[in-house]
Amino acid sequence: MLTTNELLRREWTGFRRPGRLVVMAAAALVLLALGLFYAFGNHASCDGPCATDPTGPNGSPVSDQFYFTHRDLPENGSITVRMTSMTGTITYPPPHHDQIVPGLVPWAKAGIIIKDGVRQGSSYAALMLTGSHGVRMQYDYGHDIAGSGGGVSAQSPRWLRLTRSGDTVTGDESADGKLWAKVGTAKLSGLPGTVQVGMFAASPGDLTLRRVGLGGATEQVRFTQAVGAFDNISLEGATAAGGWKGEAVGEMNRSDWEKHHKASGAVEEGGTITVAGIGDIGPTGTAGTRPVERALGGLSLALLIVLVVAVRFATSEYHREPAGGAPPVRRVFLARAAIVGAATFVTGLLSVAVVIPVGTMILKGNGVAVIGISTLTGVRVATGVAAALALSTVLAFALGSVLRRGLPAILLAVSAIVVPYVVTTLPLLPDGLSQWLLRITPAAGFAAQQTLVAYPQVVAHYAPSAGYFPLPWWAGIAVLCAYTVIVVALALRRLPRSDGQSDRAERTEQTADWR
Repeated sequence: MLTTNELLRREWTGFRRPGRLVVMAAAALVLLALGLFYAFGNHASCDGPCATDPTGPNGSPVSDQFYFTHRDLPENGSITVRMTSMTGTITYPPPHHDQIVPGLVPWAKAGIIIKDGVRQGSSYAALMLTGSHGVRMQYDYGHDIAGSGGGVSAQSPRWLRLTRSGDTVTGDESADGKLWAKVGTAKLSGLPGTVQVGMFAASPGDLTLRRVGLGGATEQVRFTQAVGAFDNISLEGATAAGGWKGEAVGEMNRSDWEKHHKASGAVEEGGTITVAGIGDIGPTGTAGTRPVERALGGLSLALLIVLVVAVRFATSEYHREPAGGAPPVRRVFLARAAIVGAATFVTGLLSVAVVIPVGTMILKGNGVAVIGISTLTGVRVATGVAAALALSTVLAFALGSVLRRGLPAILLAVSAIVVPYVVTTLPLLPDGLSQWLLRITPAAGFAAQQTLVAYPQVVAHYAPSAGYFPLPWWAGIAVLCAYTVIVVALALRRLPRSDGQSDRAERTEQTADWR
């Protein structure tokens, strides 16, 4: 009997026919060519040098735009305020898009903040009222702690306090300024001896969805502004010299609303400071920033090619009697499945490992902002996508062995893997349906490519068409693995246990017809 290594070598010799290798190379070239075509075809159009996204303390791109009225605060000190109102403006919201209305978007923010200067992306801790999520303590862009719910008014004011002790900032809230409740504590490593403390206001764009296709959606974002009113302002440890200094963090007062109606800024009158601002403080970059996986536009076509190769390998090789003895059919099946999977994995790994860094370099050279990823994430994307391709081809190979007819097996494999993947990457189907397709079909495995992170405290279109898979990468791979194991097991059950005469007769009755 042949050893496992001998069997694998023999099946590899059977697989590496010139035509088959050319087709596998074509799949790699398609993935590379379409990815590079996308990169070369995208250019930033800016008046002058394009602005770059600020980066947070951990090096990731962030949003950091708000209006800030502030003073110096040393290593130990605090700020306490009473917030008496929070109002806002939303321009041209649905359904008619014909008027400017008063109101707040859910994550509009106004409150107090301690920040390492006014540089965008610097470390901070803030305690705030939000449009619809009550009191929150947020720090260093990615962290969010919930306080009490509800809003604020002159009849029901909110007291907020931030206390700094070295690198530690603690947030407390109160309904009456006497009985305080702790909201959270933030450890901001590396804070300098003097930081900035004060009141702020920010308001991200109003996100709505426009229906397209068969129920899909595209994003529409409108200008908004938030205004917070503060009194009973008390500082401990902060210097009073020079008074409050108003300053915009990020660009401000360029919109028509700010120019002609209400400018973002701070007004002090009768012991009350009113702060109006736009923008957001959060863990995502500005609009137009591209994730690295956008360079994988050729993945669906490459997937289609390797699935056809796998099915053809299964149906055309089923009757081949290997020279030099006939090992058990099930061993031969597993060896062939391993060969087609390994060949696809290597093809996918080499292609993705080239197209992502090269595509990213070209996009940055064209002035397009790209969301940076760590080396570990890049390795995970490359190996994950290659594994998803390999598992898909093993699944298609097993389908070919079960059906023993090429065309039906190809149609079934394409319908189960390629079609769900393609239709969910486009704004074609309703978001809910797209999410379920990527949970329950083998296409879930391609969640391995996702580098975008969904944050509950950031309003965004968290849908597959926007690059967000409903499952984490490991869960998507697990779904694809489960399908592959089930179909492989079914194929093994249908195969004869040995190459005895009766088994050969049984296999001769089966037709590996391509039609």
